[in-house]
Amino acid sequence: MTDRLTHFDAAGRAHMVDVSDKADTARTAVAEGHVRMTPETLARVTGGTADKGDVLGIARIAGIQGAKRTSDLIPLCHPLPISKVALDLTPDPDLPGVRIEATVKTTGKTGVEMEALTAVTVAALTVYDMLKAAEKGMEIGAVRLVSKDGGKSGRWARA
Repeated sequence: MTDRLTHFDAAGRAHMVDVSDKADTARTAVAEGHVRMTPETLARVTGGTADKGDVLGIARIAGIQGAKRTSDLIPLCHPLPISKVALDLTPDPDLPGVRIEATVKTTGKTGVEMEALTAVTVAALTVYDMLKAAEKGMEIGAVRLVSKDGGKSGRWARA
């Protein structure tokens, strides 16, 4: 870990990091999060009775779109040639709610952590949007990076 924040220049102004001298390497990031809801709302998801349709399928597509559009949403993110985005949305009666995990891969000069985090967040927001008529009090939470691999810093995994 460094104390230097790379998105600020020597004068303290925000800038896009110059990655032109970095080597292209295989990079992967995994992020997770969840949407907590009542057991009754979760039953609409698992029973396929949500008014707007296939909640998990649509949220999966939304998460993929979110990963692909990350550089449009996060001002200093580099646009990346993403080679894979996979989302797993798993109903969990113990939460109760839906657990979300995103895996994003690329070969490039910078990592895909932001893309994985964006994928999870957009998928969670889509779950909320599709179910808000049934329950406005749902909670989106625990969005975090689980692991990243590649680049100069190598592998990192949450303990």
